[in-house]
Amino acid sequence: MTDTMHAPSVSACPACAAGGAAGDQAARAPQPDARLVLSVPGAHCAGCIAAIERGLEGTPGIHSARVNLTLKRVSVQAVAGIEARDVAARLDRLGYEAHELDAGTLNMTETDRQGRDLLMRLGVAGFAMMNIMLLSVAVWSGATDATRDLFHLISAMIAIPAVAFSGRPFFVSAARAIKAGRLNMDGPIALALVLTLALSLFEALQSGPHAYFEAVVMLTFFLLAGRYLDFRARAAARSAAQELAALEVPRAIRLVGGKEETVPVADLRVGDLVLVRPGGRVPVDGVVTAGRSETDRSLLTGETRPVVQAEGAEVNAGEVNLTGPLTVRVTAAGRDSSLHRMADLVAMAEAAKNRYTTLADKAARAYAPTIPLLSFGAFIVWMWISGGDLRLSVNIAVATLIITCPCALGLAVPAVVTAASGRLFRQGLLIKDGTALERLAEVDTVVFDKTGTLTMGTPEPDNLDDHPAAALSVALALAEASSHPLSQALTKVLRARGVEAAPVDDLREAPGYGVQGVWAGMPVKLGRAGWVGATHAATTGAYLSLGDETRSFTFTDALRPGAEAVVAALRAQGKTVWLLSGDVGPAVEAMARRLGIAHWQAGALPADKAAKIAALQAAGHRVLMVGDGLNDTVALAAADVSVSPATALDAARAASDIVLLGRDIAPVADAVAMSRVAVRRIRENFWQSGLYNLVFVPVALFGYATPLWAALIMSISSISVSLNALRLGKGAPHRTRA
Repeated sequence: MTDTMHAPSVSACPACAAGGAAGDQAARAPQPDARLVLSVPGAHCAGCIAAIERGLEGTPGIHSARVNLTLKRVSVQAVAGIEARDVAARLDRLGYEAHELDAGTLNMTETDRQGRDLLMRLGVAGFAMMNIMLLSVAVWSGATDATRDLFHLISAMIAIPAVAFSGRPFFVSAARAIKAGRLNMDGPIALALVLTLALSLFEALQSGPHAYFEAVVMLTFFLLAGRYLDFRARAAARSAAQELAALEVPRAIRLVGGKEETVPVADLRVGDLVLVRPGGRVPVDGVVTAGRSETDRSLLTGETRPVVQAEGAEVNAGEVNLTGPLTVRVTAAGRDSSLHRMADLVAMAEAAKNRYTTLADKAARAYAPTIPLLSFGAFIVWMWISGGDLRLSVNIAVATLIITCPCALGLAVPAVVTAASGRLFRQGLLIKDGTALERLAEVDTVVFDKTGTLTMGTPEPDNLDDHPAAALSVALALAEASSHPLSQALTKVLRARGVEAAPVDDLREAPGYGVQGVWAGMPVKLGRAGWVGATHAATTGAYLSLGDETRSFTFTDALRPGAEAVVAALRAQGKTVWLLSGDVGPAVEAMARRLGIAHWQAGALPADKAAKIAALQAAGHRVLMVGDGLNDTVALAAADVSVSPATALDAARAASDIVLLGRDIAPVADAVAMSRVAVRRIRENFWQSGLYNLVFVPVALFGYATPLWAALIMSISSISVSLNALRLGKGAPHRTRA
C-alpha cells in the first residue's frame, strides 16, 4: 500500500498485568510513581477533557490524569512501570491520537506565573482606586481642615502600598533600562508615579487642600490594563524549538546481549542497537540492521507515501514505524539527531523574527526620552518665574509628566490587537503573537503547504463503484485486519456503505507489503501492487488480488473547506501565491492547477522550504507561510508571519503566529485583509495620542492643570484610544477587501 501515512493504533495497555505477584513485589519495594506528559492534538472541548480524564483514570495503574486544553496536553500520574506507549494505546482506544512529550523540556510555569502576577497587580490597583475615589468624594464635597487631612492620610495609607505593589513591573523595567544606559517607556511612567506620590504625601502632611492619590492609583490601573492586554496578546506564543525538543522520544529500548533495556535517549551512543516496535516513533538516526517494515515520514518530509525499510536502510528520529519491528544501529542520538538539528534551525529562525520592531517600539524610542526632559524643563522655568515657589513648580512639573505619560501610547497597540483578535477568533482564527497583525499587514506573498493544509491529510477511496460487491466484501475483511492508513480509510467508507465483511480465514499481515488470507478456498491479498501481482497505477492506491484477478482501489486527499476560496481571495488582494510540498510532482502539479496557483514546487524537504522562504525574503518579499507538519516548522518560524491549523502537530502550531481553529481555511484571507485595517487603527491611535499631547501639554506647561486633572485627561485619552480600537469588532468581514 502507498500514500499518506499516520501513526496506527499501538498495542493494548498492559496496565491490567500490574497486579498479582508483581503488585506484591511492588508493595514490598515501593517505587516512585511515573509522571508522563503526552500531546493530544484532537482535544478541543470540555467533553474531550471529561472523556480523556475519565477514560485514563479508569485504567488500572493510572492514579490521575489532567488535561490542559490550551496546550493540548495530558499529564498522567501512574505506577512505576506504566509507559507512555501504554497510555497512548489507551487514548487511541478512546479515539484520541497521542504523542509522548519529554516533560523535562517543557516549562510553562514562568509564563503562567507572569500572567497571574499581572492580573493580581491589576486587581489590587483597581480595588485601591475605587476605595480612594470614595474618600475623595468626601473631600470634593467640601470636607475641610482635620476631616480633609484625615481622608488624605487614609488615602495615602491605601495608595502608597498599592502603587508600590502594583507598579513594580514599571519600576523594575525602568531600573533595568537605566542600568543599561538607556530610557524606555517605563522610565517616565515610574517617574510620574513616584513624583505624584511624593507630592501628594507632602501636601497631606502640610494640610494642603489638594492631594492626588486617586490620580496616581488611576494612572497605575490604566497602565497595568494596557500591560495585561499586551501580555494576553502574546501569552499563547510558545517556543517551537522547545516543543520540537519535547517531541523527541525521551526513552529507547536498547538491545544488550539480546536483552531489552529501556534507557534515556541521552544515554545512547553511536553503535548501540535499539528496537523500534510497530506504532513507535524512531528515537535516533540510524541504519536498520534487522526487520522489515514501513515508516511514516510525512511529519518530517511531507511525503505522502510510506517508505519501505529493510536491512541497510537509513531512518531518522521522528519517523513512525508502522507495521513491523526494526532493529536500528545508532548513528546519531540526542542533540546530534536530525530532529534536534531541526529544532535548532527553528530556534534560530524564531530569534530572527523576534527582532521585528513594532510600531509601538518605534514610537517609544522617539517619544520616551522627551517626557522627563519636558517635565524637568517646566520645573526649572516655573522655579524662575515664581521666584522659587517649590510647591507650584513641582505641581506643574508633575502635571506635565502625567499628561505626557505614554499611557495612550501603551494602549494603542494592545487595544487594537485585542479587538482584532476577538473578531478573528469569532471567524475561526487565534492570534498568538501581538506583532503578528503588524507583520501580516506587510505580506505580499503567501506560501501554502499541501497535505494537511490545503487538503485534509486523510486519504479517501474514490472508485468503489467500479468494483463488484464480492470484491468489496473481501477487501473489507482484509482491510479490517490492518492498521495501515489506507486500510483504515477503506474500512471506514465500506462500513459506512453497509458492506459486510466476507468470511476470510488465515488472516496474516506481511510487514511492508499488506494483508493476505483465504476466501472460498482461494488466496486473497490486499496491499502493494508488486506484492499482489498488479501493475502500479499513477495515483495512490491499494491493490486486491482474488486468485488470478487483480483490482485497484485509488485514493485522493479531500480538499480542505475554503481552499479554493482562500486562494482566489488572496489573488484578488494582489498577493502572490506559492505551493510548496514534499509530495511527488504529479500530485502537487494537479493541486496547483486545480486551485489556480501559478507557482509550485514538489519534493521539498524542510530545508528546501526554509531556503525558498529565505530566497523570497532576500528578493524583498514579505512572506506568509501556512503549514501543518513537522516538516513545515522551520519554514513557519522563518517566514515573516505564519499560520497553522489547530489539527497540526504541536510543534507546527508553536512555530506559528496564528492558529486556524476550524476546518475552513478561508478566514486566512480575512486575516490578511483585516491586518491592514488594524494597522491603520494603530496609526490613528498614535496620531490621536500625538494630537492630545499637542493640545494639552501647553495647558499643563502654563499651569492650568493640576495633577488630578492631568490624570483625568490622560484617562480620557486612553479611553478614546480603546473606543477607536473597538471599531474593529463591528462591520462585515473583510473577506475580499484590503
